[in-house]
Amino acid sequence: MKNLLNSVRLFGNVGKDPIITQFENGNKVAKWSMATNEKIKNSKGETVDDVQWHNIVAWGNVATVVEKYVTKGTRLSIEGKLHYRRFVNKDGEEKEVAEIIVKDVLLVEKSGGKKSFSATESEMEDEIEHVEIPF
Repeated sequence: MKNLLNSVRLFGNVGKDPIITQFENGNKVAKWSMATNEKIKNSKGETVDDVQWHNIVAWGNVATVVEKYVTKGTRLSIEGKLHYRRFVNKDGEEKEVAEIIVKDVLLVEKSGGKKSFSATESEMEDEIEHVEIPF
């Protein structure tokens, strides 16, 4: 049940090629944006697309596989947890960003094929606790 406390599942398309950062200790982090698309009815009764953009972060082995296989336009199904991160930008302003920290990723090819990979939850938590994101 503890995994249900903060659980996010998204199915969408990658908006830009992932940015991969490798640290001196060999750990990697992959960051990218992902769009989810839902058809909704507006106040006029018209069906319109509701596109939401999400900030996605993957660590360790998952980041390595993302580096190898994920590019702009890739269709993904991801599972992870919601994380809010605070930082000071280059203008000295404090900002907060919501990110999805990925645990599992499923690459969904347009032909219906699938490739999946994941990191263990403990591996992911260790890397998040011990590495500061440099931006």
